[in-house]
Amino acid sequence: MLLASFDGALASLRISGYQFQQHAATYKRDWDANWLNIHGDVTQSDGKTWTFEDPCLTTWEAQALGNWLRGAAAGTVPVSPFGTGEPEGRLLVFTEPNLAFSVESRINDQVGVRVHFSLEAVPPWLDGDQRPDIFDYVVLIRLSAAELADAADSWTRDLTQYPKR
Repeated sequence: MLLASFDGALASLRISGYQFQQHAATYKRDWDANWLNIHGDVTQSDGKTWTFEDPCLTTWEAQALGNWLRGAAAGTVPVSPFGTGEPEGRLLVFTEPNLAFSVESRINDQVGVRVHFSLEAVPPWLDGDQRPDIFDYVVLIRLSAAELADAADSWTRDLTQYPKR
């Protein structure tokens, strides 16, 4: 899935496999069988880039991300008050807090999507005292609703190769 902004920022996320390839599910919601390795290529609007790879989504969380992207494109995900001091209830978060998503703005056909990076997904040049708190490192992606819907379709299509086990 590629989220590409008008200003050059981008977040490319793809599933690179199950964390435990050979693990067969032994019960209905077997977490170990359903962790997915997520590979990310990120470019900030200032041109700085980094990559990460981490098992940070389960199969069902990856499905929820596809649904959220589709809802954000359709206008059913509300704009988030992130950074205003208001409650953060509109932030899409996961068990492993490496990634989160929120809608920054919606103006006509343009959507501002915040991709929040934490822990193993932050840029490598941020360490020690510079390391941001959970969900505080954000890359803002401004794109059309149609481009966001295409990204949701791409993500969902890729996810079909990694069904819940």
